Amino acid sequence: MRLTKSFSIAALAFATAIALAGCADSEAPGDEPTVEETPEFEAGTTMAELAEAGTITIGTKFDQPLFGLAGPDGTPEGFDVEIGKLIAGKLGIAPEDITWTETVSKNREPFIQAGEVDIVIATYTINDERKKVVSFAGPYYTAGQDILVAAGNPEGITGVEDLAGKNVCSVSGSTSEKNLIAAGVNVLPAAGYSECLEPLRNGAVVAVSTDNVILAGLAAQNEGEFEVVGNPFTSEPYGIGLALEDDEFRNWINDVLEEAYADGSWAAAWEKTAGVVLDTPEPPSVDRYTR
Repeated sequence: MRLTKSFSIAALAFATAIALAGCADSEAPGDEPTVEETPEFEAGTTMAELAEAGTITIGTKFDQPLFGLAGPDGTPEGFDVEIGKLIAGKLGIAPEDITWTETVSKNREPFIQAGEVDIVIATYTINDERKKVVSFAGPYYTAGQDILVAAGNPEGITGVEDLAGKNVCSVSGSTSEKNLIAAGVNVLPAAGYSECLEPLRNGAVVAVSTDNVILAGLAAQNEGEFEVVGNPFTSEPYGIGLALEDDEFRNWINDVLEEAYADGSWAAAWEKTAGVVLDTPEPPSVDRYTR
């Protein structure tokens, strides 16, 4: 994965993109994924049920720049959102017929298990513990946990080993929080990463830590205040969460992802969202694991 674009240029581009998004009534024609007119699915499958209903409920985050950030009208925008539109389009569901539900790190599995959402696309790391209670399609992106510090890096933090015994903010219930605790860090838990910024400003914590792409978005959104250390210490494959035993739906979503990799729609989704700050990476290989 490359993170090579200049942050000064990126911050300007990101701010411009956000401003344009706020001024536009809708995206330009051609920017939205293709919506299948008459998709056909085997009766009784989740795909058939969703196509027949003409709507899908997708859980995503509302406070993460670049991946899932609520826009001026409350509708989320970002790479996760665009992946959701790609999947919905293959079901014959238009973007305006998607119901977006805000999910935070600690309620993603409960929301899937309770049927409150059909799928979750929310910077959601695939791991063995979560695979015990939900299924994952993907990954559709691989991030790495990194560290956000105040501009100028006054503590001289260069890696996770420098955080041991210090106060660091992360989101409660996240993989990032667990990784920090395992490294001997004093974690200040928050409901969302945007809530970690004020403790970093006022010195209550020395850093914020989560996936590098989330931190890049926060840094770009608050130009001149923060910087990313740039030394990721984990691999975080982002997956699409769905009901545990729905293997047909999982396999179908994996097919959709691989088709999007091949036809360029995955890259187009990246370029219009996270691509305003970050270079376009190679898509990861889909993991068609068995239970």
